[in-house]
Amino acid sequence: MIFEYDAVIVGGTPAGIMAGIAVARGGGRAVILERTAYIGGLPANGLGATDIATRGATGGLFLDFVRRVYQHYCAAYGPNSPQVALCSDGYRFEPHVAEAILLAMIAEQGERLEVRRLRQFTHEPRNALKDGAALSGIRIVNRETGDEEIYRASVFVDATYEGDLAAAAGAPYMLGREGAAEYGEPCAGKFYQRWRGPVDEVYTTGQGDNAIQSYNYRLPLTTDPANMRRIEKPATYNRAEYLSLIEDLRLQRFAGPPTPLEFDGIGLITNMVRLPNDKVDANNQHAAFLSTDLPEENWPYPTASWEWRDRFASRLREYTLGLLYFAQNDAGLPPAFRERCRRWGLSRDEFADNDNFPRQIYVREGRRIRGEYLFTAHDALKKRHSRAHSSSITASHYALDSHACLKREAGRPHLDGIFSHRTRPYSVPYGVIVPLAVDNLLIPAPASATHIGFSTLRMEPCWMALGEAAGEAINVSLADGSSVRAVNVIELQRRLLDAGAVLSYFEDAAPGDAHYPALQFFALRGFLGAGYQAGLDAPASDEERARWTRWADAPPLADFSGTRGALLDALYAEVSARPDREQAALFADLEE
Repeated sequence: MIFEYDAVIVGGTPAGIMAGIAVARGGGRAVILERTAYIGGLPANGLGATDIATRGATGGLFLDFVRRVYQHYCAAYGPNSPQVALCSDGYRFEPHVAEAILLAMIAEQGERLEVRRLRQFTHEPRNALKDGAALSGIRIVNRETGDEEIYRASVFVDATYEGDLAAAAGAPYMLGREGAAEYGEPCAGKFYQRWRGPVDEVYTTGQGDNAIQSYNYRLPLTTDPANMRRIEKPATYNRAEYLSLIEDLRLQRFAGPPTPLEFDGIGLITNMVRLPNDKVDANNQHAAFLSTDLPEENWPYPTASWEWRDRFASRLREYTLGLLYFAQNDAGLPPAFRERCRRWGLSRDEFADNDNFPRQIYVREGRRIRGEYLFTAHDALKKRHSRAHSSSITASHYALDSHACLKREAGRPHLDGIFSHRTRPYSVPYGVIVPLAVDNLLIPAPASATHIGFSTLRMEPCWMALGEAAGEAINVSLADGSSVRAVNVIELQRRLLDAGAVLSYFEDAAPGDAHYPALQFFALRGFLGAGYQAGLDAPASDEERARWTRWADAPPLADFSGTRGALLDALYAEVSARPDREQAALFADLEE
């Protein structure tokens, strides 16, 4: 069977969902094709502690999602309830709440956005139908019937964590780690540092390799007896995998100072963040040598078959349950430690059809598709200056952050590959989601970045924003009859700002504020310099008036006397009246 849409999106991840919503919001028809029976990616599968360093750095549909989370807990439990306090203004949530909100956001689009579950795209070239450099269709297997289906569209979106569609279509991609000398990035290549240790303790060869950072499951654990499912011994339990924990506890041998909820309980093997309703989001504990990550064994995953991936997912599940069972029951561990660990179990009101265990692994990094712009660590480290990304499609902020690439090695202060390096709020240029070599395809999830650059882009808030930008780019492309590669970026930014996006972050300005569109337009073109203060209500100096009007090639405004915001608005009115191509040409010399 053949199906036709304006946009076909492979992957029911948050990036894919936001892309579909944006297309539908613009009047197009889109379909999301999801291999599993579930929609929502990691937020619907245990990642309830939102990874964002500066709240307000990312807006648009992501912020809409956050506000809906907050409204849910207020409506369900009351605005002064413990649940509302623990939801942290909507940035922390239970998996079933995230799933319900994402489904509601999809449903609001009506027939313009369709979701088809159990539709498998296999990353083989025969499944990417090409017409020259352009995708004309994709071949999907309906996992319920076994039938093949063909989907055609004007534009396609790869919203998979793995980058399967782009790879099958022939886009170049990167795997593993670049060496330190290649781009001069901190933490690049082989890298060892005690967790939260001083930088002068770093040991690294800087050597690049094919290593992939480890995956795990994000576990919504609970101590509520009425909602707890006890950890059972898994069928493939292998006690030998966990024996090192006995000596680590006896000798107090850790890779750094733990900061868990229970210092001497299960928090020594899982890093826990509190969620509403007596739950935590349990992640890998970086202060430990042994936790829920499973380094090395995932290296084949990005390019492996679905059969291999499914076996690995089962292996990781059994390993994770085995670790928790060991901590709660093994006689080699101190009785008091075991007792404290036994306070925790799986949440019975989550994943009821999957034995209360998350249905999806955390694929932190798959293929990184090579795009028209390669995002590196330097894009997230440098202070904003006069040559900002004028093609920005979102601002974002999170540390450079990677999990382990290798298992434990004797004599090393930590597992190879773990790092957390501070960044600054940054902007992401459009070229990051535009792949090389393949036309009419956008890549908001497997975006174009080095291993270190991707380590900050890979957070769900940024992925959601990149997905929304992909959807709006499709709308501009459809309206103009242009390719997404040559999309009118000024019009794309205009649409994103109308939808509440943040393209350049300021501490004292947010979507909806007076002068905000003008601020964003000129900030991306270097008018406001390096800081994060817009100062829109401050008086505009004569020097600023002269400089900004000269840069904008606008009339001198000799009689102007007002605020910086009012001056930006006056210039924006003058510049935005020109054809978009003239606006782009005017500021071309400011683009990096």
